[in-house]
Amino acid sequence: MFWVYILRCADGSYYTGHTDNLERRIGQYQAGECGGYTATRRPVELTWSQECVTREEALSAEMQIKGWSRKKKEALMRGDWTEVSCLAKSKSAHPSTKPLVLSAAEGSGRTDLLLLREDES
Repeated sequence: MFWVYILRCADGSYYTGHTDNLERRIGQYQAGECGGYTATRRPVELTWSQECVTREEALSAEMQIKGWSRKKKEALMRGDWTEVSCLAKSKSAHPSTKPLVLSAAEGSGRTDLLLLREDES
């Protein structure tokens, strides 16, 4: 199992990544073992995560989310699917952008990321 996640850094910024061990990765960030962007922005807080079946799926979701605006990331973290959808439509003028469809699995309380090919959107 793999994970895509969003962290809130101490300076209020967001960091998006993916991993195959979420608990271990958060510990590495807190200990300053990851370097890079988060190294000088600790402590970090996990604000959102989603399981993915494959590393490729997690990486693809990470890349899409990294391209999102702060408002769209915050809507995702709140679980505000209507706002995420509205913010996605506002950028639909970019034909190369692949949509990331978010839906609630009925009755499960779990959300799923469904990555669609452009011809399926």
